[in-house]
Amino acid sequence: MTSNNGFQKVTIIGTGVIGASWAAFFLAQGLDVVATDIAPDADLALRRFVDAAWPALTQLGLAAGATRDRLKFTSDLHVAIKGADLVVENGPERADFKIKLFADLDAHTPVSTILASSSSGIPMTVIQSGCKNPGRCVICHPFNPPHLMPLVEVVGGEKTDEDTVKRAMAFFQSLGKKPIHIRKEMKGFVANRLQAALWREVLFLISEGVADVKAVDDAVSWGPGLRWGVMGPNILGHLGGGQGGIQHFIDHLFQPMTTWWATSDPLLTPELEAQIASGTLELAGNRSIEELERERDNMLLELLATRAKGELAAQAAYESGRKELSANK
Repeated sequence: MTSNNGFQKVTIIGTGVIGASWAAFFLAQGLDVVATDIAPDADLALRRFVDAAWPALTQLGLAAGATRDRLKFTSDLHVAIKGADLVVENGPERADFKIKLFADLDAHTPVSTILASSSSGIPMTVIQSGCKNPGRCVICHPFNPPHLMPLVEVVGGEKTDEDTVKRAMAFFQSLGKKPIHIRKEMKGFVANRLQAALWREVLFLISEGVADVKAVDDAVSWGPGLRWGVMGPNILGHLGGGQGGIQHFIDHLFQPMTTWWATSDPLLTPELEAQIASGTLELAGNRSIEELERERDNMLLELLATRAKGELAAQAAYESGRKELSANK
């Protein structure tokens, strides 16, 4: 990281799984972090999380000046937001809660402060509805765990200023994240909608007795999931078309795929829910949640390291392709 784009102090509101992970990430980027939460022992739980995450963040690479000593905690919201360049809310997924909170934040911070929400579904247009300065409000939805996963979905509301979106995008990009601008508010944004589409197929296949929980998980993690960890579906489709590329893929596979969609309409019953739960617990075996998290995070670190090696070459190829397309128009 060479620049924080003018951001130095971040306030984290809500220190559950997402908020604590955000706090660890920002500390690793050399920023000052003030966290606030009214839950009992929230300060202790947050510091335990940061300590546990620090070895992985160290492996990824700490920014100059990064230290856990730059973490402050207070249960007083108004003290926490004082002097913040960015406020990141990670509270309950309730519209009434977020509307009231953002109106309060708006009234007690300078207009230069960006007010962000990690909400995974409530539109910013709703959240900013009680603000007198709604232009600085934006969704910055991370993928769990935020301190490792690069994706951040940046979504403005109807009254969000274009400059706010640009500042948020530039800030996260400067920290090594992979922010994407969601240009239209839609329930579930992009990544969660893609996950939901896959879940629809998971539920359908299991409910129809086509495969059990383990087989479905293996089909994803040892099949397309491996490729998705390297490239996205569109560029993989380009490769799937052989020498004919994406157009060959479209001509030969798009239409047949539509016949599969028509058959996938699972009915979510208590029996199906129980089947998913029991199958998943069987698959987890005697591994605790903490053990599974470590297993996931260790493999994520290895994958991130592998992807980082090819990132510069991929970006150079992308820019070259854009220039060539522009020149041929």
